[in-house]
Amino acid sequence: MKLAPEGNIIIYPLTIAWILSIIAVYVYSLDILYIVSGVLSILLIFCLNFFRDPKRIVPKQDNLILSPADGKIINITDFEDPKNGEKLKLISIFLSVFYVHAYRMPIVGIFIDVNYVRGEFLAAFDHKASDKNERMEISIETKFGIIKVKQIAGLIARRILCHAKVGEKMLAGGRLGFIRFGSRTDIILPASINLEIKLDQKVFGGETVIGEYGQ
Repeated sequence: MKLAPEGNIIIYPLTIAWILSIIAVYVYSLDILYIVSGVLSILLIFCLNFFRDPKRIVPKQDNLILSPADGKIINITDFEDPKNGEKLKLISIFLSVFYVHAYRMPIVGIFIDVNYVRGEFLAAFDHKASDKNERMEISIETKFGIIKVKQIAGLIARRILCHAKVGEKMLAGGRLGFIRFGSRTDIILPASINLEIKLDQKVFGGETVIGEYGQ
């Protein structure tokens, strides 16, 4: 099983602690050491599952918008950009602690803006989290137009790791970042996009088609 490198800072120390606890149990056979070893075993299994990074089969069509994250669709909303009146679509994806938390590029494009926004830590399934929570806002220029992805911290997830750099190009399905322990992802698209998803649908980052540009 491939693991996300973003988890090394947690998994390596935890593995060492677990190994030491096993040795201590073998040497001293104290009840408290059995408990500590058991707790560390559970934590290690949880972290190994959380930081898994499975390979994805990325669709090849360049007009497709792919899901930027694993999770469940909790919001599909049409709205107007308050700055210029442009009609847009907002799709929100909720990631519980049981989903893969690697973020992926939804379509080939160039990063034109990467903005960190300080904020609150509301529960990620709360729709207010889109505008109030701490987040990374990433604007991507594609040959079809500009889209935006938001990596949003949650009540527990407070560590956003973003690999996007202004001016760099990334292919669809590329590793965009990571958030530790539960979060939310918003993707903002032009209203003309033909959506291929529905509310409560489970999606997979870099694999599930969110929508497509008309050819």
